[in-house]
Amino acid sequence: MSYLKLDIYTISFELFITTHQLTFKLPKHELYELGSQIRRSADSVNSNIVEGYGRRIYKADYIRFLIISHGSCDETANHLRKVVRLYPEISVEFQEILKKYLLLGGKIYNYIEYVKNNWRT
Repeated sequence: MSYLKLDIYTISFELFITTHQLTFKLPKHELYELGSQIRRSADSVNSNIVEGYGRRIYKADYIRFLIISHGSCDETANHLRKVVRLYPEISVEFQEILKKYLLLGGKIYNYIEYVKNNWRT
């Protein structure tokens, strides 16, 4: 098996690509402020799934990286909420991606629980 077959990886990768592109619709003064924070946290969701998978032989390490990924997912959702409130003229697209991050957060949480209860060390 490969991390490429994990739903949480596939979803987080596609969300990262979409989110990255979407941040360039922010006002210019936000590109390197809020936009950069969004891009970094969205990348962290995906990258920590991959890094954790690479350390999956150590159950505790795998869980730790998945928890970091979950935290980055929450962080990304929080940044997206800020955009929705601050920039109503572009809020519709950001609201849609926010909903997807909230669903992804639930999937990551469920996967963490699966690993805790079923992963062989």
